[in-house]
Amino acid sequence: MARRPLAAPPSKKPKGPRINRDITANNVLLIMEDGEKRGVVPLEEALAAASAAGLDLVEVAPNETPVCKVLDYGKMRFENQKKKAANRKNQRTQALKEIKMRPNIDTHDYEVKTKAMNKFFDRGDKVKVTIRFRGREMAHMDRGMDLLARVKEDFAEMAKVEFEPKTEGRMMTMVLAPR
Repeated sequence: MARRPLAAPPSKKPKGPRINRDITANNVLLIMEDGEKRGVVPLEEALAAASAAGLDLVEVAPNETPVCKVLDYGKMRFENQKKKAANRKNQRTQALKEIKMRPNIDTHDYEVKTKAMNKFFDRGDKVKVTIRFRGREMAHMDRGMDLLARVKEDFAEMAKVEFEPKTEGRMMTMVLAPR
């Protein structure tokens, strides 16, 4: 039976910034934990300053002469994780909601649909307005265009038209996005 070749060994490249002995440059621009700039110093001197402070030497900008800062690397990673989690928490995807109407919609039904559209726009969602034609309503496509024009006019200050009204078979659609 044939054996599969062995997988390549995992790379030793760290995912984050280089710290302490992983820094390869001979000279670094050193910034102390209190923000004081010491200027360009040899790597050994920077490592000695970091160990004297009881902290890590972290490469924050890998340039020709890397910028290295003396700080607690574990604390920095923890704070970065918290920032990423907060950004993910505040992030919201924009959903596409659909409102279906008929060309002969009554005023009260129209008001109910617009109230739902207002809720969707307040939440930051896009709204796809669909008008479905049945039977002889196909002869009066202009009524559908008039209805979509009315919707566009009613929501002019709250939403912008992302896709103009277009007809696809028995359906007429328009997409509105919140301003």
